[in-house]
Amino acid sequence: MNYLAHGYRFLDNPLFAAGTAVPDWLGVVDRRVRVRSRRLKAATGQFDESTNEVITGILQHLSDDDVFHRNPTFLMLESEIGRSFRRLMPDPYDHRPPFLGHIVTELMLDAWIAEQNPSILPQYYDAIRSVDEEFIQGTVNQVATQQTSQLAYFIRKFCEIEFLYDYLDDERMLVRLNQVLHRVKLPVMEAECTNVLGEARTLLRSHGKSLLAAVETVGGP
Repeated sequence: MNYLAHGYRFLDNPLFAAGTAVPDWLGVVDRRVRVRSRRLKAATGQFDESTNEVITGILQHLSDDDVFHRNPTFLMLESEIGRSFRRLMPDPYDHRPPFLGHIVTELMLDAWIAEQNPSILPQYYDAIRSVDEEFIQGTVNQVATQQTSQLAYFIRKFCEIEFLYDYLDDERMLVRLNQVLHRVKLPVMEAECTNVLGEARTLLRSHGKSLLAAVETVGGP
């Protein structure tokens, strides 16, 4: 799952919603910093209410991912989209197709949620902007395996750039995916891969509801 799929149910609780984004933010800005379920559960109740909202939001993210990544619909889509990329990347040593099958399924789910409710992305960004990014960073530094000094800055850039809107367009999504590939030191995709993104978008329109069904009953504040 990606940012919107994790957070869209909790926009009336911005600190909790921001907590659901923390693992993905850290995955971009500082991959050495880990937030572990056992450590987080041990910390729950040791802090004030606002800090606990962020912590329980992080736990929600981890719980969602555990359920989502075992969902048969997700596994089917990940495999099918990966095979479509493999047709354009036939080298058996090319690691991109399975990686893209996974991440494109997640990003297209965010796009599907935004298509279903055109007001959800503005509401999501408004909720995240309403939290104090320094407070989020401080909370993470109390419960993570290592300290980070970059998270608050990245949250500000996240709200400024609003790249989740790019997932609604195949060509703009290709640009964002190529940024991810570059970050993990894999070759970028050619423009022809937008055809696969179009196919993936159609698949998610058919299966988005099934994908979300398993996690919509998990946790929550």
